Amino acid sequence: MARIAGIDIPREKRVVVSLTYIYGVGKSLASEVLAEAGVSEDTRVRDLTEDELGKIRKALDSRNVEGDLRRENSLNIKRLIEIGSYRGIRHRRGLPARGQKTKNNSRTRKGPRRTVANKRK
Repeated sequence: MARIAGIDIPREKRVVVSLTYIYGVGKSLASEVLAEAGVSEDTRVRDLTEDELGKIRKALDSRNVEGDLRRENSLNIKRLIEIGSYRGIRHRRGLPARGQKTKNNSRTRKGPRRTVANKRK
């Protein structure tokens, strides 16, 4: 496995697909990085030379990906919680923060249903 941005990307897949295993890299950014590095999207990771891997790493270093991006996202959420904004309160309570209705749905954020004093069985 080739190691880029601290992640082992799969060897058998095309480079454009295996770059998407890095947090913060989607298909369009992967294509952009490969164009910048001058590497064909159709080549497999196992066929890349060390020079090409170095160019890809260099192109990704200028972008905010993986650990830095995760840290930035968590700090943004922490800031919202600290200042007590509406979105911060929703994050603190584990409810949807983007205006979704919660009467019927949003089970992924709210967790499994809890009955009131075992009223429902």
